[in-house]
Amino acid sequence: MAIVFNDENLQQAIDAGQPVVIDFWAEWCGPCKSLAPIVEELAAEYEGKVAIGKYDIEQDGDFPMDNGVRSIPTILFFNKGVRVDKHVGFASKEALKARIDSML
Repeated sequence: MAIVFNDENLQQAIDAGQPVVIDFWAEWCGPCKSLAPIVEELAAEYEGKVAIGKYDIEQDGDFPMDNGVRSIPTILFFNKGVRVDKHVGFASKEALKARIDSML
């Protein structure tokens, strides 16, 4: 199951050093809804290896603003505490797996 990230727990997850993948979304976003099952599948497949989760921009907002998230869905990839990749818009499961695998 995907982690529910927010302003309180996200920086701690990034600072832990494990790869982190964050899907920024909102309830009203159609492409976000299409991406949601893919994020859930990836979270299950990479459990224990990569922290994969979702961040509702309607609930919190500091982290996305500080990290240049201007459109959703946006997916940020962090490894060893550093942002290493960014994807804006819908992405296939295969494309996201390739990006995640490059961090392992």
